[in-house]
Amino acid sequence: MHMSLKAAIAGASGYAGGEVARLLAAHLEIEVTTLTAASSAGRLFGELHPQIGSLAELEIQETSVETLSGHDLVILALPHGHSAALAEELDASGDGALVLDCAADHRLIKAEDWAEYYGGEFSPAWTYGMPELIHAREPLARAQRELLAATRRIAVPGCNVTAVTLALQPAVHAGLVDVSHIVATLAVGYSGAGKSMKPHLLASQALGNMAPYAVGGTHRHIPEIIQNLVLAGGDKESMRLSFTPVLVPTSRGILATVVAPLAEGVKEESVKEAYTIYEDEALITVTPDGVWPTSGPVTGTGLARVKAVIDAKAGTLIAIAAIDNLGKGTAAAAVQSANIALGLEEYLGVPMIGVAP
Repeated sequence: MHMSLKAAIAGASGYAGGEVARLLAAHLEIEVTTLTAASSAGRLFGELHPQIGSLAELEIQETSVETLSGHDLVILALPHGHSAALAEELDASGDGALVLDCAADHRLIKAEDWAEYYGGEFSPAWTYGMPELIHAREPLARAQRELLAATRRIAVPGCNVTAVTLALQPAVHAGLVDVSHIVATLAVGYSGAGKSMKPHLLASQALGNMAPYAVGGTHRHIPEIIQNLVLAGGDKESMRLSFTPVLVPTSRGILATVVAPLAEGVKEESVKEAYTIYEDEALITVTPDGVWPTSGPVTGTGLARVKAVIDAKAGTLIAIAAIDNLGKGTAAAAVQSANIALGLEEYLGVPMIGVAP
């Protein structure tokens, strides 16, 4: 008799936790058996996420090591700063589960980056959950996947980080741009701001309004993006990133526009050649000439659409990426990475067909 792997999701009441639950509810090899949260403990999951009928009758439990123990897979979809202590307790209990952290607690390699952008106690980095991450000095498509296949602890990337990384990493890897002046401007759907109630997130404030936030080099995803682009081959001493996210009145999606000065003598053919690195990636489409990535086609999926072109008059490369912030930006990346670590088919449970209009 076939036995499903059992999964627990901590923070299941939020957007990220709910999206992980949605994808795993359709997974052929993983069964969600435990859902936990803080203030909504004791309620039925269907009250909070009525879109996931098959899990509607599960009661949300308190988040504790006892509740999370005894599963094959534990996904932490908790606020930053909460998952590290819980993961340590799981380690201490000797529980052998594969653990994925959707928060930032285990993404950053350098303690000083954590201190500057997050504060509080630093936790060592876990294996980074972006299978398509380019390594400058390793066999390309396999490098991150090999690390994921050998780990029991995975840090799921930040959603904005994924969009910027996928947009620009082929150009950085191929040496096509000057990394000392990268400018990224992102249009971000409101679910990227989380589910907690705040006045500026009310519909009356959001509809008909576009609102920049974390302006002036303060956004916490900056060191994570730099970390990825350095891994792809960018010079860490000279790399500078100006990053501005803008909330736009849509519930999901990120459209990242990344601009960097061209290196000497770079031609359009070189750009096209650099982005062929994605040819074998099932989730990443480099759009045809004249077709720009848009967020609509990737809504609800684990897909990314990417395009890079030269602006000859400005002497820059413009790289654009579209993802669903809850899909490829969070939950789909978690499921994809978990599949690799569990020895399952990589794309099981990762939606590849969008919803339109």
